[in-house]
Amino acid sequence: EAAQGATDVTLGNTILTYSKDGAHCTDTKGNVLWNQTYEIQDILLDICQNVAVIASYNGRDVYVVSSEEILGSFTTNLPIRSVAASADGRVVVVMADTGVTHYNTYSAEGELLFEGGATMSGSGYPMSVSLSPDGELMQISYIYLDAGIQKNNVVFYNLGPVGANTTDYMVSVYEYKDTLVPYVRFMDNQTAFAVGDNMMMMYKGGQKPVLQSQFLYDEKVKAVFYNEEYLGLIFYSETGTSLYKMNVYSVDGKQVGTYNFDIEYTDVIFGNESFIVYNDAECMIMTFDHEEKYRGTFNKSVRKMVPLKSAYKYLLVTNDSLDTIQLK
Repeated sequence: EAAQGATDVTLGNTILTYSKDGAHCTDTKGNVLWNQTYEIQDILLDICQNVAVIASYNGRDVYVVSSEEILGSFTTNLPIRSVAASADGRVVVVMADTGVTHYNTYSAEGELLFEGGATMSGSGYPMSVSLSPDGELMQISYIYLDAGIQKNNVVFYNLGPVGANTTDYMVSVYEYKDTLVPYVRFMDNQTAFAVGDNMMMMYKGGQKPVLQSQFLYDEKVKAVFYNEEYLGLIFYSETGTSLYKMNVYSVDGKQVGTYNFDIEYTDVIFGNESFIVYNDAECMIMTFDHEEKYRGTFNKSVRKMVPLKSAYKYLLVTNDSLDTIQLK
């Protein structure tokens, strides 16, 4: 049974369910793999492949878990603002202090591995932070004031041997004068992206990331969905016939296409040359060639749809069951 106010997310090939009282992981057959209790009012969560970090916004508790087991937990000495996980169990914790924002990297057990700090008069305030899956690279978007003008920097740090030879482990900096960048993430060890209020940037490189491509838009981004292969930005549609449009980009920095749809989304899953948009009541599959392959309603309220290994086979997580469906 799902707890009140619980949320499901895909973690590797398992389902991570979390609420204010705790978290647990379930495999696709419904077996609970581990269970962690806690009391967190305002949950922060970040996932990288099959590792997740759960933390307390404004609190001090951090839990690091994988699809197989609880990796560790620790307590910070300052209030937490945001967190990011890497696939090898390292986490970045952004913490507030008087005049300084700390961004420290820890092992799952809380061992301090890297220490960084930012001030508003220096590099600025970290709006978003992300770690590469291998934990080598860290990407931070800073907002700062330059002579009263609001600007944004996207900065890459190399926490490995390459970065040890540079000032503050900083390996590349991109300055944006007319773009606010509230969201940065890695798709894989070689590819990172940054979503700004008027353009999206993609960067390439496992040691010193460089700008590969950028895409302009003039509407407000409503949501961002991505996996290791594709990135989708959802906007309100300008056509009268559909509610939303989604620009899809591939990991190699090219735009795949723009797709209009009129189904309310709680989630988007990218699959084989196609994507699924669904909510608790209905789902739609559209190919990258704009063909609507499937559209249907669910028999009961669906909390999460999980793609299984074979094509068009999915696990439906409902309040009281796990059902496998095959979509033709």
